[in-house]
Amino acid sequence: MKPFIIWLCKWSCLVLLGLGAAQAVWPEALNLPFDATRAALILLAIHVAELVFVFKHVRLYTGPLAVSVLLTLLFGLLHWKPLADAARAGAAAQENLHE
Repeated sequence: MKPFIIWLCKWSCLVLLGLGAAQAVWPEALNLPFDATRAALILLAIHVAELVFVFKHVRLYTGPLAVSVLLTLLFGLLHWKPLADAARAGAAAQENLHE
């Protein structure tokens, strides 16, 4: 993916989660045409499911595991997919060295 698209998707996730939290705390302050809280909870549930199913890729993050878990909960595959791709490319390079 192109870096701008990834950046835009990450900001979209943050905006949706922020709107959902704001609407949950101050429902009268936000007059949105959709239920942002429900949308944010659905997004968070999807990211929790991703965390469960791709935890082996989440563990590949070079920083603390807690940070990687948080980034997966916020961004989902936008965080763990590049880690998985890099690991796959590294494994392919290792395999080519042994041939």
